[in-house]
Amino acid sequence: SFYMVFGFWSVLAGTSFSSLIRWSLFNPGAKFLDPVCYNAVVTMHALVMIFFFVMPVMIGGFGNWLVPLMLEVPDMQFPRVNAFSFWVLPASLYFMGISGFVENGVGAGWTIYPPLSTFSYHGMCMDLAILSLHLAGISSIFSSINFMVTIKNMRSVDGHLLSLFPWS
Repeated sequence: SFYMVFGFWSVLAGTSFSSLIRWSLFNPGAKFLDPVCYNAVVTMHALVMIFFFVMPVMIGGFGNWLVPLMLEVPDMQFPRVNAFSFWVLPASLYFMGISGFVENGVGAGWTIYPPLSTFSYHGMCMDLAILSLHLAGISSIFSSINFMVTIKNMRSVDGHLLSLFPWS
């Protein structure tokens, strides 16, 4: 499915960020990455791996594959909502990638928690990263709505006979 392919390309990007981190730590005196760039790479690695690999593959990929199988239905209730929730993800990843190159990049850590996120990263790079995370959240919300509507309206067995997996 598209979610699995998207997750594969995202894990390649996240692994390349991880390789940059490891290469920088391999020889600390070489100054492969300056400290600001290092923080930005760590942040990008974490956000890409969590929001563009783990969540789309686990929720979107396996959810769209297993929920119809468990319910014995041919497809999800709203395929266009499903398509919308996927196609928001590449736009979100695009904005995340752009945020790494604007100004000095977002070096606030994967939690984007103060003090790193307040003083030195208050420009356009942080705004683009937050926009990206909001778009990824919109994708997850639409997928969740589609799962709930599909389970409620299209199940072939009574609710108490249904496995717990579709509800999770």
